[in-house]
Amino acid sequence: MAKKIRGISFEENENNAMGLSFYNLSHRFGYQSPNWPYFEDVKIERIHYMAKSGVLSQRITTSMHNTTHIDAPAHVVQGTPFIDEVPLPHFFGSGIVVSIPKKKWEPITYDDLEKAAGKVVRPRDVVIVNTGWHKKYEDSEDYFCYAPGFVPSAGRWFVEKKVKVVGHDTQANDHPLATAIGPQRNGPLHPHLADEYKKWSGGRDWKKDFPEWEPVHRILFNNGILGIENVGGDIDKVTGRRCTFAFFPWNWDRGDGCIIRLVAITDPKGGYRIEKGEKF
Repeated sequence: MAKKIRGISFEENENNAMGLSFYNLSHRFGYQSPNWPYFEDVKIERIHYMAKSGVLSQRITTSMHNTTHIDAPAHVVQGTPFIDEVPLPHFFGSGIVVSIPKKKWEPITYDDLEKAAGKVVRPRDVVIVNTGWHKKYEDSEDYFCYAPGFVPSAGRWFVEKKVKVVGHDTQANDHPLATAIGPQRNGPLHPHLADEYKKWSGGRDWKKDFPEWEPVHRILFNNGILGIENVGGDIDKVTGRRCTFAFFPWNWDRGDGCIIRLVAITDPKGGYRIEKGEKF
C-alpha cells in the first residue's frame, strides 16, 4: 500500500516491495534540536530558495554529536581511529534491543546487562539498551543531567561478550556525572548538581562515586567498540527482539563521529536472510 506525502507516493513500511520491515531508531535533527550543554546551537540557513533560485539548498552548522549519532574512538582517545578509518561492516549487522528500565542517575551495570542479555547476546552483536529515557528527550536538564548511564562494569561486560557496537537511549556512553556535566574535566557545567547528588545519594560525594573521566568511553574505544548515543524513535517497537541494524556515517576524513539514521530491519518472511525480529 502506498502512502502519499505532499502528492508523491511512497511505499508503506510494512508492505514494501521487499517484504522487509524498517524501524527508525533515530531522533529528529534540525532547528533547536536538543543539544549537549556546552555545544553551539544548530544553525540551518537557506542559501537558495524557490523564490530566489528555483531550488532549495540549505547550509548547516552543527556538532556531529547532536541527536542520534555514533562516536569514533578518536572522539575521546587520542591516536585511535577516526570515523572514516572504521571498516564499513562495523556499521551494519545483527543484534538485539534489550530493556533495562532505569530512573534518575541510576547506574547501568555488568549485572544489569547479564540479566537482560547474557543468554541471547552473540559475539559481534550490536547491542541497543532501552532504559526508557528516550521519552524524556528534549532541551532540558532532565534529559542531559539526570539520565542513568553506563558505569565501568558495563563497559567490561561489552568487552567480555565481544560486542562490536553499543547503543543506548541516553545522552552519553557514560553516566552523566562521569562527564563534564559532573565534576570531570571542564566541569562541573552545572555546579548545583553536587548538592543535589549528595541529597539523592544519602550524603555521598560525587567525586568519590565518579572518580574517572568518561571511563566507559575509553573502555569501549580502546577495545574497538563504537557507541551510538541518543537512540530513540521506534525503539520500543523492537525492544526484546533480534534485528539487523544499519547506521552508516559520512566518509568524513578525520571525523570524530557522525549524526546517523539508525534503522532496525526485520524480515517477517525470511526471504532476504535478514533477522526475523524474533523475541527473546
